[in-house]
Amino acid sequence: MSLVMIIEDEEPLAMLLSYNLEKEGYEVATVANGLNAVSEVERLMPSVILLDWMLPEVSGIEICKMIRSKADIKNIPIIMLTAKGQEEDKIRGLGAGADDYVTKPFSVPELMARVKTNMRRAPLFEEKDKIIVFDDITMDLSERKVFRNGHQLHLSPTEFRLLKMLIKEPGKVFSREILLKSVWGENIFVESRTVDVHIRRLRKSLNQYGPDYIRTVRANGYSIDKNSSSDTTEEKEDEL
Repeated sequence: MSLVMIIEDEEPLAMLLSYNLEKEGYEVATVANGLNAVSEVERLMPSVILLDWMLPEVSGIEICKMIRSKADIKNIPIIMLTAKGQEEDKIRGLGAGADDYVTKPFSVPELMARVKTNMRRAPLFEEKDKIIVFDDITMDLSERKVFRNGHQLHLSPTEFRLLKMLIKEPGKVFSREILLKSVWGENIFVESRTVDVHIRRLRKSLNQYGPDYIRTVRANGYSIDKNSSSDTTEEKEDEL
């Protein structure tokens, strides 16, 4: 049985989420205090984390960053729960390493669908023992590791899936809509702007150890290409 961890200090909401998750067949663990969150994640190793932004002592943003910094738990999908609905808040949450973002009040059925989608993404069982190589970038799908020029990159699960999609078909331009459907799922309602945020983070990680191979095609989308133009910039993403 898959375990979902709820990191939420509002007891009524935690109880509501627990009830609905258990009804869907998941095992549930709840944590009410940010101070204990990371140690509990390491102890229980949940399949998906529902993380509240506003927590006592330590914020959800800081917890997300700490999870992403630890090798043994960094690949666990994180869905951020928050009352902050402004675009800059969403970008900040995704920038901290969250894979998904749900604004309160939210639809419980939609949240359950998001949990299910993230649950499917986590293991990548269908692609065991496969290696993908593109120039100086190597993806180990079995170990869920990415290397560039011998340096290991620390990507979030969403960044890993985006890179895998791009690198399997070099030169092909993927629209934001196609990337959303393929990486986030058909029935999940995510703003197309979310793709830009994750591409920006992926590009930053890759470019630490080599040239920029992610090409932004204005009004179309993204591709990975060794002949990527040197003037590809984050500002271009805003023009898509």
